[in-house]
Amino acid sequence: MSRLSLALVHYPVVDRFHQLYTTAITNMDVHDIARSSRTYGLNAYYLVTPITAQQELARTITSFWTTGSGKDRNHDRFQAMELVHIKNDLEAVIEHERSLSDAEPVIIATSAKVCDKKTITYQEGKSLIASNKSTILVFGTGHGLAPSIIERADLVLAPIYGPGDYNHLSVRSAAAVILDRLKGH
Repeated sequence: MSRLSLALVHYPVVDRFHQLYTTAITNMDVHDIARSSRTYGLNAYYLVTPITAQQELARTITSFWTTGSGKDRNHDRFQAMELVHIKNDLEAVIEHERSLSDAEPVIIATSAKVCDKKTITYQEGKSLIASNKSTILVFGTGHGLAPSIIERADLVLAPIYGPGDYNHLSVRSAAAVILDRLKGH
């Protein structure tokens, strides 16, 4: 059986000036992407940040729904939030997935920008996910993943486009669209 996981990277990402940057974890991203991950049958949702205070915030948010009073009040939210794991960096995510699947995970980055060298279509991504033992979809916050993460990735999904040329979705919206394209019926 193949594993599919999602990593939301808060560092290293870039700001609007293309400088390396660290973004803050937001409550909406934690909840909404966890819910999308659960809806589309993902095995794990990783929040990636090296900042201890941000990791603690993420633990507080998730533990309310997985071990706190939220667990009894909203079982649907519990099922989504139990997918959440907090890691220092992408390499820790890869190592964790490697240990769970006993295979080298395929890393597929996402970007609103075209990356000619390694870009794949959603149909190719869907086939690849079905045929691999472990795949990690990597999303960036801020103005996107740092070049080092794009280079580390095995492949990059094609950007999402609507009817026009504007394609700057929130990460939680992009994650929902992409998961539907890769795992929807």
